Parts: sequence; C-alpha cells; structure tokens
Amino acid sequence: MPTLENDAAPLREEALASNAWPFEEARKLLKRFEAPGMPAEVLFETGYGPSGLPHIGTFGEVARTSMVRHAFRVLTDDAVPTRLLCFSDDMDGLRKVPDNVPNREMMATHLGKPLSRIPDPFSNEHPSFAAANNARLRHFLDGFRFDYEFASATDYYTAGRFDATLLKMLAAYDEVMEIILPTLGPDRRATYSPFLPIHPKTGIVLQVPMVERDPAAGTIAYLDPETGERIETSVTGGRVKCQWKADWAMRWTALGVDYEMAGKDLIDSVTLSSKICRALGAKPPEGFNYELFLDENGQKISKSKGNGLTIDDWLAYASPESLSLYMFQKPKTAKKLYFDVIPKAVDDYYAFLSAYRRQEMRQQLQNPVWHIHDGMPPEQGIAVPFAMLLNLVSASNASNKETLWGFISRYAPGVTATTDPELDRLVGYALRYYDDFVKPAKRFRAPDEVEREALAALDAKLAELPEDADGEAIQNAMLDVARPIERYQDLKKKGPEGGPGVSVEWFQALYQILLGQEKGPRFGSFVALYGIGETRALIRLALEGKLADAA
Repeated sequence: MPTLENDAAPLREEALASNAWPFEEARKLLKRFEAPGMPAEVLFETGYGPSGLPHIGTFGEVARTSMVRHAFRVLTDDAVPTRLLCFSDDMDGLRKVPDNVPNREMMATHLGKPLSRIPDPFSNEHPSFAAANNARLRHFLDGFRFDYEFASATDYYTAGRFDATLLKMLAAYDEVMEIILPTLGPDRRATYSPFLPIHPKTGIVLQVPMVERDPAAGTIAYLDPETGERIETSVTGGRVKCQWKADWAMRWTALGVDYEMAGKDLIDSVTLSSKICRALGAKPPEGFNYELFLDENGQKISKSKGNGLTIDDWLAYASPESLSLYMFQKPKTAKKLYFDVIPKAVDDYYAFLSAYRRQEMRQQLQNPVWHIHDGMPPEQGIAVPFAMLLNLVSASNASNKETLWGFISRYAPGVTATTDPELDRLVGYALRYYDDFVKPAKRFRAPDEVEREALAALDAKLAELPEDADGEAIQNAMLDVARPIERYQDLKKKGPEGGPGVSVEWFQALYQILLGQEKGPRFGSFVALYGIGETRALIRLALEGKLADAA
C-alpha cells in the first residue's frame, strides 16, 4: 500500500492523532471491532441509483469512501483485507422518465418496470437503461483508478445471493412493519409492504399490500391491482425486490457491510434502515452523513433533472485531481457545484501540492493531496496558476496552445510543453474554459477621469521597469501608483512609513477596464507573465476607448 516515505509506526501514530476527517472516520470504524475483534475482511459500500445519468455526487461518494478506506488501512498497517463495493440499485422501478435522456416516449411505455428491464434509450449498445448508466459510472470510476468491485442488484437478486436474508425479512415481517408504518401517512400505510413483487406478466414492480404470508414456504400473496386476481410468489430468486429502506437494511445484512456514508437528506432513512438491520440480527454499518451538492441556483442536484455538473463537465475543463480535492474539502458543508468553482479548485490543488513537500508528517496527513493520492502525492507542481492562465488567454486573445506557451516560456525559461506536460494539460483546460465561460461574460468598461490619470501614471511607472522585472517588483510599482490617489487609499491598512495602504478597488478597476472581468490573480504576477510591453499596450487601448468600444 502506498504510504508516506516514513516508517509505518510513526505514520500510524500520527494518523491516530490526526483530525483530518478520513482519519476520524477510520478511527470510528476501528472502534467498531474493539469488542468482537478484527473480522476476516472489512467491507465498504457505496450505493447508486441508475435512474438517471451519473452525476458528480455519485463520484464524490466513491472518492470519499476510498479516502476513509485508505485511512483505515494506514491505522491497521494494512493487516486486514478491505473491499469497496459499488452497488447499483438497478432493480428499482422507473418512477418517471428523466428530463435529460433521449427517446423519452419509448421510456414512458416502460414506467414501473425495473431499470434493468427497460431498453437502452441512448444507442441500444447496452442491454438496458440501467446497464447503460452503470457502464458510464464504471467508465469514470475506472478512469480515476478506484479500487472497487461493481455489483448489480438485479444480478444479486436473481442469482439468489439475497435469498437467505429475504427469508429472514419475511420471518421478521411484523417487526419490520412496526418500524416503518409509524413513519408513513395513512394512504401509504394502507398499501405498504417491505416486499415489492414483480408482476409475472407485466414485469412492473408493484407497490401492493400483502394478503397472505407463509414464512415456512418463503412465499407471499397479493391481489393483482388490475384484475383483483390473487397471486402467490416466492420472495427469493428475483421475484420480488425490497422497498428502499428495507432493501438497504437487507443488503447491509446479507453482505456484512461495515461502512457506508450517505447524504444528509437520507438521515431518517439511515435511522430506519439501521433499525431494520438490527431486526434481521445484524449490526448496521458505520458512516457519516455528508452535505448535498447544490446547483448554481442553490437547488439539490438531481439525476433526473440533470442540473449541476456531470463528471464529463468537470473533466472537460479541469484535472481529475481538482475534482477529488473538491470532494475532500468540507464534506459536511453544503457546496454549490457549478462551473464557476472549477478555477479555484484547480489552483487550490496545486497550492496544497506545493506546500506538501515543505510540511512535517503531521501537517502532511492534514493536507488533502495526501488523501487524494493514497499517501503518495506527485512531486511536480506548476509554474503558472490556472487563474493566471485564464487571464493570459483573456489579455492575449490566444486561441491555441502555441501562443500561450510563447508567454509561458518567456516567463519561466526552460519550461516547455515537453518538459512540463502537466502545465500543458492545464493550458488546454484554460483555453476551453475561457472560450465557454469567461469570454461570453466579459464586460469592459471605460475608465473615468480618476482612473484615466491612474492608468497613465501606471503606464509611465511600468516604462521605468526593466522588461524582465519580476512580479513582486511590478506589484510594488502598481501600489506606488495607487497610494497617493485618495480613492484607492485604505486607512485600515498600513503602507510604507505608516501611510495608508491600497484598497482592492484599485485592482478591481484594473481587471474591469483592462480584462473585462471582476477579479483575477495577483496583478503583478500576471503582468510578469503577460509582459510589461504588452500590458502597456493594453493600457493604451483602454485610454483610447478601444477596449470598451470592442465590448
């Protein structure tokens, strides 16, 4: 198992004391085994409903669970085998046709049927709608090189892997009903059963009350909702599936799941499923409830609505590592998940990576990159932040990598697309992100009289600097220009010799006037990258009114 380049004993000792959330979760799981002792293996599980295209929330659950799994392996010196099972509830009945799939009319004719028995609406490449979505999910998980096993509810039910536990559920039927019924309204209570029989003719997953049960024979009976005919069926062999909360508990029991996290919206479900799990004679798994991802309007991300980002969306504009970082940070805080968060996530990842090699072991175990890379983060960082690349594209109107690399190689001699493929990959992301999100939103404004004088002074100040001045020298020159101007003085900050500092309004004005944006990275560093001569030319265009006119 990859670990830090240190002895296992000091690593484990620091891990036991670390308050990084994966270690906190791993210690909770370790405590689970104090009395009975370590099992033959520890099973981690994530669940996924393939009723719509997989979204980033699904990826996040696998990523976070993998981080806890790795932390647990560190705490146990990898002495106990662990497995991660990604379980697809593809036997669930289709309740409504998702908004973001083709052939919706065809799918509407299959409402109520198990997801694994509905034709593939995309291309007929897969045997079912569920299989198509499962394949998409597995493709992404494989791309991230997760160590997991994939499981299909349809396969497990029909192969009899749940039969013994389904019979336990039938034997504990009354107790299960006592757990669930108080949580339901009168109408739902009248029809509820933990078993959902699959109609032998229509193939629809039925929500009907039971009229008879025979635990000894392993059968249930119900009335056909259309004809009133009494139908008797076995609860084994895939002839029924369980209701959601009962199904979760049944799965925990049958498979011996030790750890599974869930979204905050499922807290009540976790509580009820845990009670059912105990009624079946098993111990519910450990886990925690993470906050939900929201779209740009603050709405919960939904597979059927297709709002928020897909995994494809993120990976079109940023690295997989930046996505993993976004999943690691503050899992118990609700976060908006839309395109605007991508640049910061990219730069935050490289900032953590840069800090990692300078840190002591205790700090390294707090660093997200340690958890993202299973304890072995790469050594290479990047010479130019992603946000600065975006501004470089904006200022230069570059449409290809070659143009950007011309600026980068001048800024960082010896760095090329060949010597730094990681940065080259980032350049490609920047070009794509700029074209799709930054460029359409650019709004240049003309400078007022105060700003015109300030820009003219800045132009003169830059002219005094050598062309190869570094970012710090340029930043100081820009501050020198702003300090005497009352509008840009910040009395809460201290400048040289006790004078006022410079407010952010100065830099906001530069971004608005010169780049048509509201904000950006440190401006001195950007000028060092873009070039003093090029920046002066940009100032001249602004003073001549050609930037605002172009907008």
